[in-house]
Amino acid sequence: MRMTVLLLVLLVMNSGTDTQSAEIDFARDIRPLLSDACYNCHGPDAKAREGDLRLDDRKAARNSNVLTSGEMLQRLTSNDPDVRMPPPDSSRVLRPTDRDKLVQWLKAGAAWPEDDRHWAFVPPRRSTIPEVQQREWLRNGVDPFVLSRLERAGRSPSPEADSVALLRRVTFDLTGLPPTLDELDTFLADSSPNAYESAVDRLLNSPNYGEHMALDWMEASRYADTDGYQNDRLRYMWVWRDWLIRSLNDNKSFDRFVIEQMAGDLLPDRNFHTQVATGFNRNHRINSEGGSIPDEWIVEYVADRVETMGTMFLGLTMTCSRCHDHKYDPIEQKDFYRLFAFFNNIAEAGLGPNNGNSPPFIKVPKNWPYLSAGEAKFVVPEPPRIKIQQVSVPRPQSGGADTVMVLHELQKPRNTYLLQRGQYDRPEKSELLRPATPPVLGAWNKSWPRNRLGLARWLMSPKHPLTARVTINRIWQHHFGMGLVKTSENFGVQGDLPSHPALLDWLATEFIRSGWNVKAMHRLIVTSATYRQSSIAPPATHESDVENRLLGRGPRKRLSPYEIRDASLRSAGLLVGRMGGPSVKPYMPPGIWRSISNASYKQDKGDKLYRRSLYTYWRRTVPPPSMMIFNAAARETCIVRTDQTTTPLQALTLMNNVAFVEAARMLAARMMKQEGSLSPRSRVAWGFRLVTSREPNAGELDLLLSDLAAYQQEFRRQPKSAGTLLAVGEMAFDPTLNTIDLAAYALVANTILNLDESITQN
Repeated sequence: MRMTVLLLVLLVMNSGTDTQSAEIDFARDIRPLLSDACYNCHGPDAKAREGDLRLDDRKAARNSNVLTSGEMLQRLTSNDPDVRMPPPDSSRVLRPTDRDKLVQWLKAGAAWPEDDRHWAFVPPRRSTIPEVQQREWLRNGVDPFVLSRLERAGRSPSPEADSVALLRRVTFDLTGLPPTLDELDTFLADSSPNAYESAVDRLLNSPNYGEHMALDWMEASRYADTDGYQNDRLRYMWVWRDWLIRSLNDNKSFDRFVIEQMAGDLLPDRNFHTQVATGFNRNHRINSEGGSIPDEWIVEYVADRVETMGTMFLGLTMTCSRCHDHKYDPIEQKDFYRLFAFFNNIAEAGLGPNNGNSPPFIKVPKNWPYLSAGEAKFVVPEPPRIKIQQVSVPRPQSGGADTVMVLHELQKPRNTYLLQRGQYDRPEKSELLRPATPPVLGAWNKSWPRNRLGLARWLMSPKHPLTARVTINRIWQHHFGMGLVKTSENFGVQGDLPSHPALLDWLATEFIRSGWNVKAMHRLIVTSATYRQSSIAPPATHESDVENRLLGRGPRKRLSPYEIRDASLRSAGLLVGRMGGPSVKPYMPPGIWRSISNASYKQDKGDKLYRRSLYTYWRRTVPPPSMMIFNAAARETCIVRTDQTTTPLQALTLMNNVAFVEAARMLAARMMKQEGSLSPRSRVAWGFRLVTSREPNAGELDLLLSDLAAYQQEFRRQPKSAGTLLAVGEMAFDPTLNTIDLAAYALVANTILNLDESITQN
């Protein structure tokens, strides 16, 4: 016993010695602690600052002498509740290890770099590619940064994933669909050294690419088919979705892609398409309640645009500075309203129409779906102006299904003032605010106009510290399930530090150097050795890096709700490939809309039931439940990252939802009619491979065949239940197939579609 105690004491002593001797890095170790524990009272927000002490600014902190006089050290180490910081009754907590770090930093002289800007506010510089030992593993410029980090940690990368897993992974990532059996067989038969790269190029050129990539942008853009709020009136914005899909498939350069959405109506070469693009900034919620105050809601719409821009392009929580100076990032309340001024000239009413589109909107030509993205028959030399009074206005005349909402400028700009506590009726009229950008985010070029077009050019400037980083981080997140900066919505002081900062900057500068070529960046990532790794790792390796922050294994993530549904439809042979057009209304629970103004959901028929999930009608107050259960974004505000949950409702949905039961019975029919698959074993094996992309092993096949026999026996005893199962869904079953067998195969197909492997990308 005494020996055990002695060993424990020695272990603790050695552990403490290691902690004390560890090198402290200000940006990595100290600033996050100051931000969490101190900035709330001693940060950028001047109105909330206490004791006239700033700990977010080097010069201010040095001038106060609190770092070197011993006062901060005393307050960190004191047991007196009146002295100890942070105060015991505050919501700020410092763990003992974090408090020790601050003490160590102070005792060592409180080193604070001259350039104390947060890393994200410094423009990205081209990183030097690091030297590594296992050079034979490298495939492109991504890999040295990852391998260098692994080698420093004493680890090696995982082996390459097998060909089937790799093709399945990249096909889902680039198209949102599983590979067909023909695609699998062609890929496996291709022995050329560039077989994988050729498959990637094929997928990037598929029209399914644009549909899949549109989903992330739609969720971030808060795209929906209704206005939201209590009445939740319908709107018509599907033409903007068509523009989005087409732009992504055409690989429109990202700078042009953003500029058109931010200011397509102000471009010298504007046309119908560039005006449709501005619908991006009309995707917000619109209130149509009769008692609403238009002036109040105009403020809300403009604030929404600032917040959306802040999240999507800056990776910053701009909302925090609407009511006061930001408590953590160097963004003043005035900065918010100077950005607000860029959007405060939109010719819109604060009160939405009873139904349909709210002005400004433009007419859509009847042959819109057949136009190529480059055509211009619809040039608008001067956008029509809509006069909107500064005071309450009557409810506008609404736009019908042949219109799309866009941005147009007022002839006379509205005045912009700082709003106290963000309230529309409390403007500080002592100072009129002009459009301007936060100084911390880079200088303004005098050649840019002080309007949304200039703002868009500022965002897409190669010298901008955030836009390229934030965008490439979300592209990385798309493929790995987590960005190099985990908090993809927050690159500010409260956000996570990048796991591979040099790689992030290298990718950001490569993105700019490529001419903002989005497809090129997807190709770069998915052809890297890093991406090609197997996702399978030994338990010890997995436990030491649960989130795979070191990138020592390939990505493994659950499919999105859209991918889950689309994959089941494809496996069942039901998926309708028609692109574009108005939203459709597939299966929903009966009476799902009754709680909203006693509205009724009128389900579509025929092919519309089997369109890809991105075309599903999205009602904000009652979004599609099967998609929300699998963590789709609600689309009320800008969302660029959702947390993944696992609940019993997900399994119940896959087992019992009409869409998935119908898919299972149609998959069963395909299994039974598959040419050459005459035995139950070959039929089940074919269906298993169709869904999972791989052959089942003998044990898996035996279990499924055992289930099949049990189901056949049960349905022979209760033949009516077989008919009930086969009647689920609108698609009629093939009367030439044996009812008992078809129902039994349907339950086996349902089991296969419910496998973890079927809804996971490995």
